[in-house]
Amino acid sequence: MKILLIADGRSPITLRWIESMREDNIDVYLASSYPCARPENISGFYLMPVAFANFSHKNTGPAPAGPTTAAPPPTTRKGLVARFRGLFMRMRYILGPFTLPYYGFKLNRIVNKIKPDAVHALRIPFEGMLGAQLSAKYPLAVSIWGNDLTLHAKGSWMMGEITKATLRRADALAADAARDIRLGKLWGFSEKKQTLVIPGNGGISLSDIRLIAEDGLSGLNWLPRDHHIIINPRGFRPGSVRNDTFFKSIPYVLAKVPNTLFLCCSMAGQPEALEWVRQLKIEKSVILLPTLKQTDLWPLFARAEASVSVSQHDGTPNSLLEAMSLGCFPIAGDIESVREWIVPGENGILIDPDSPEQLANAILCAIGNESLREQAAEKNRQLILTRAEKSVVSASLAAFYRQLIGK
Repeated sequence: MKILLIADGRSPITLRWIESMREDNIDVYLASSYPCARPENISGFYLMPVAFANFSHKNTGPAPAGPTTAAPPPTTRKGLVARFRGLFMRMRYILGPFTLPYYGFKLNRIVNKIKPDAVHALRIPFEGMLGAQLSAKYPLAVSIWGNDLTLHAKGSWMMGEITKATLRRADALAADAARDIRLGKLWGFSEKKQTLVIPGNGGISLSDIRLIAEDGLSGLNWLPRDHHIIINPRGFRPGSVRNDTFFKSIPYVLAKVPNTLFLCCSMAGQPEALEWVRQLKIEKSVILLPTLKQTDLWPLFARAEASVSVSQHDGTPNSLLEAMSLGCFPIAGDIESVREWIVPGENGILIDPDSPEQLANAILCAIGNESLREQAAEKNRQLILTRAEKSVVSASLAAFYRQLIGK
């Protein structure tokens, strides 16, 4: 079986998806929508920086050896994108669609050469939109990310129209939340076509993630032992994750539990994060971390008492499932897709994304209620085993591709 993926080749999600496919003996080709190094164990690699993706970036780097909140503000092109992230996204909504014909022509030439059995775009904008430029003789699967339809499709009139065209063209639809399959049908995907709901990261090996996390705990000596640790793993996602609510909640928590330390991933050197920390005078209680490898993030989940992800547009965040796997108490925005996993008060807490006070109370509840954390950890372990374990997901994915190719 030969599959061409259209995806962000930098993304850990893409790399784990490729790994899962390779375990099922699928011959994988990758058309990366962002500039990146060629991943290992693939048969072909092509760059397709559609919608000006070559101007974007991710701030990556190793975990710091000790607490630090400050980093010099970026001054390069990457720094400008970080500072004007919202404006850049709005410009992509307006101008990005005009790049599709050019890269669609290039992609058709590649596909006609390698002749895959099927093509799979790992999100709608702009990978699925690019895949929709392909000849109909190639079966096309499209995955929905949590904010593809609730946020990005509404970014401009043209984004909405191309989203509808992409869903009409798709032969199969995958998502990490049943909500997104329902929404996909409202946006034009046929009721009669094939669907799949599985975690977007290719599944979790519960034994592996716990072993790696335990091994990594010894490297966290830079975290103070007498502090409660709260982690925000999501970084900045304009229009989706409400980091304003997150930062505003911190003074409320510190007023009740001063020895609380907040770890903020993918925020080192980010002007917005530095400004929130300065304004709220919380420098001593916040550590702004770079973007971490997943394996570096897992020990932090194992050490932290709670993981915070205040989304207003989302599917099922992979960081949510990873935190649940490692016994880290999940606190998230109260949205439909996350309610598919979290029952408030049983295995996590859901809050109004607009309310810093609700978030602060949820964090204080997690810190002060060890029995609730233990109850949630066991419930979440069982959830991961039955719904997100890697072997379960891998079997579902292989069957999904076989059915797609058969059609």
